[in-house]
Amino acid sequence: MNKTQVQKTTKVGVVTGNKMKKTVSVLVERQVRHPLYKKTVKRKKKFLAHDEYEKCKIGDVVKITETRPISKRKRWRVMEIIGLSPSDTVKEEEENKE
Repeated sequence: MNKTQVQKTTKVGVVTGNKMKKTVSVLVERQVRHPLYKKTVKRKKKFLAHDEYEKCKIGDVVKITETRPISKRKRWRVMEIIGLSPSDTVKEEEENKE
C-alpha cells in the first residue's frame, strides 16, 4: 500500500430498515470502557448503507465499508451479507426437510 492510499474502515452490523430504494439502515454495536468507572458500555450507532441489488432484509448481519458520499447521509456500502435473519433461516430449514 502506498503512502497516499488509505485503508477503508469496515464495520459489522444488523439491518434495521430497508424501506428506501437501494438503501438499508444498519445498526452497529460496539463496546467501550468507561473512562472513569472502567465498566464496559455498549454504544450503538445507525448508518445508512448503499445496497445496490436490494438483497438485504431486516435482521440480516452485514459487513459495510466506507465509500465516497453517495447522498446527503449515505457514506457506506454493503460489502457482503454475513448472516441471514432468523426468519429466513427457519424458512430454509423447512424447505430442506421437504
